Amino acid sequence: MTLFSFDAALPLIFMALMGVAMLVYVVSDGYDLGVGMLMHRATPAEKDMLVASIGPYWDANETWLVLGIGVLLIAFPKANGIVLQALYLPVALMLIGLVLRGVALDFRAKAKKAHKASWDRLFFAGSALTSVSQGWMLGRYVSGFGEGWNYPVFAAAIAATLPMAYVLMGACWLIMKMEGGLQEKAVRWARLAWPPVVVGMVLISMATPWVSETVRHRWFVLPEFIALSAIPLTTGVALYTVRALLNTRIVRGPLCWLPFALMIGVFVLGFLGLAYSIYPFVVIDRLTVWQAASSPEALKFILVGVCISVPAIAGYTIYSYRVFRGKTGELKYA
Repeated sequence: MTLFSFDAALPLIFMALMGVAMLVYVVSDGYDLGVGMLMHRATPAEKDMLVASIGPYWDANETWLVLGIGVLLIAFPKANGIVLQALYLPVALMLIGLVLRGVALDFRAKAKKAHKASWDRLFFAGSALTSVSQGWMLGRYVSGFGEGWNYPVFAAAIAATLPMAYVLMGACWLIMKMEGGLQEKAVRWARLAWPPVVVGMVLISMATPWVSETVRHRWFVLPEFIALSAIPLTTGVALYTVRALLNTRIVRGPLCWLPFALMIGVFVLGFLGLAYSIYPFVVIDRLTVWQAASSPEALKFILVGVCISVPAIAGYTIYSYRVFRGKTGELKYA
């Protein structure tokens, strides 16, 4: 590979890294945000079990968000100015939600019994606020920060659907991690979350070409349409399989992990569809990856740090999930 071609490939490498980091964050933190939004449906004893199911992981999950935003700030400074300026308020609300979650988890461990319920409610509120903010940001980003009444409506639809998708994933996580009565409750919660997720995804899929001409031209032309139809069809099959499994006994046994794995597949397929829709833009219809990127010299310097930090983050994440694999035990504080 020549020096020129490597320099041209650097922005693509960092764009892929940012995309993968955000995907890992959405999948990993998505389920624990979903568990947080299920807190109000659990009894006090069950709430302790819900917290125990995500306690070893949630800090590591949020590290991927820091990585993704860090790549945006350093590798794509021109895009950073546009994105964060347009999303200043929802980003601030998301950070408030994340802080509420972290504070609530820590303080509920030390609070008196009379105050514990208040911290549980704050944990629920922080999870919901974070999820809604992320949905709104995704909607505005996909639509290219367009102006007009239809763009906020589109963003609001995603802001309503994404939290329900997190709840569904959180319920599937609990099916995998819990046993007995709480596992049965998790199955019921998943059944309740499934219809709004499906309806929301169908409506958003129909609306996206309406709010973005670029997306419409990418998807609804031949022969690309025939090949790309595999993404929504596979997504539909995965969601249908999740719902079918919830009616069986096998999710209470050795295949309790399967609904959660299928939901990961749904998010991965959505990521692939989004990546295809916006490439080669960082900000759709405004800045390509090459226009928004830092200089090749700066990217090469950053790449050295990335080659050290990303394996460390990935290794720690894998290690934590390996150590705490299996069913969740009783919540204990040292």
